[in-house]
Amino acid sequence: MAVKLIDRFGRVHDYLRISVTDRCNLRCVYCMPEEGMEFEPDESILSFDEIVSVVRVLARLGVSKLRLTGGEPLVRKNLEQLVARLSEIPGIADIALTTNGIHLAPRAERLRAAGITRVNISLDSLRADRFALVTRGGDIRKVLAGLAESVRVGFDPIKLNVVLMKGINDDEIGDFLQQTIERSLTVRFIEYMPIGHNDDGWRSRYLPLSAVLERCEAMGWSVEQAESVYGNGPSRNYRIRGAKGSFGLIHPVSDHFCETCNRLRLTADGNIKPCLYWTDEFNVRKAIGDDEAIERLFCRALDVKPENHEMAQALLQAKQSHTPTSRRMSQIGG
Repeated sequence: MAVKLIDRFGRVHDYLRISVTDRCNLRCVYCMPEEGMEFEPDESILSFDEIVSVVRVLARLGVSKLRLTGGEPLVRKNLEQLVARLSEIPGIADIALTTNGIHLAPRAERLRAAGITRVNISLDSLRADRFALVTRGGDIRKVLAGLAESVRVGFDPIKLNVVLMKGINDDEIGDFLQQTIERSLTVRFIEYMPIGHNDDGWRSRYLPLSAVLERCEAMGWSVEQAESVYGNGPSRNYRIRGAKGSFGLIHPVSDHFCETCNRLRLTADGNIKPCLYWTDEFNVRKAIGDDEAIERLFCRALDVKPENHEMAQALLQAKQSHTPTSRRMSQIGG
């Protein structure tokens, strides 16, 4: 089958991130305001039938990898049913899940049976009180139970996503790295991104990920390059010599990975989003039922996909060639 989802810069797109809801059971400080968040009404959210219809078209165009996101995907009822249907689509080889882990423990086995193979769990602190502060009320015990159950049912790999924030959790870098020494996990440190924040609020918390390697040096740990745990993702991967696991650095702001970007996003309300950072969106809902129309919309999205997102210009306070998105991260799906 010839791959058809190629943009004007020659990048092949075989990966779709699907936001199944814009709702979440947490209110993480970098993702969503504590109060006043307006969610899409239920009738605006893509149904399972609609999602499956879109994915069937994309699978014929070369998409083989899916990731289900939110909001928090596990607040969407009967998500296992969607996973099972997606896993039956010819050409879909891998379905992953990004979750905050709160509802993961009681559902991990069913999700694994339905077809989820990999999980990323958002965990920005290993300290219960700080975790509750960052998430505005989250119970870390539920997340750790979800992590343990993920290991038991055989998700592989299991990754912990850590958004690094100056003055909030940067003093836990060593604690997270210690997890990779003791356990067969991948910890991914992610730069704090200027999405859904005022400029001053983001800038005051931004910390370059060189701090992670500096911490390794301060601890006397010898670090070596590690192979990607799965595919050619955005993470630069390392391993502390003798460690069971590995860690990755994701630099969307200071050192973007746009030249190898292979992903498209489908928002919960049915918009194709070719780039995480920009406003360009194409609503696919009206095209559902017409496979050729769906294909044309995705091709239009690729036609306007920029060469890079220019987040670094935000860091440098330089002019950007596009208009940054006004959506919050929870509305996009990350």
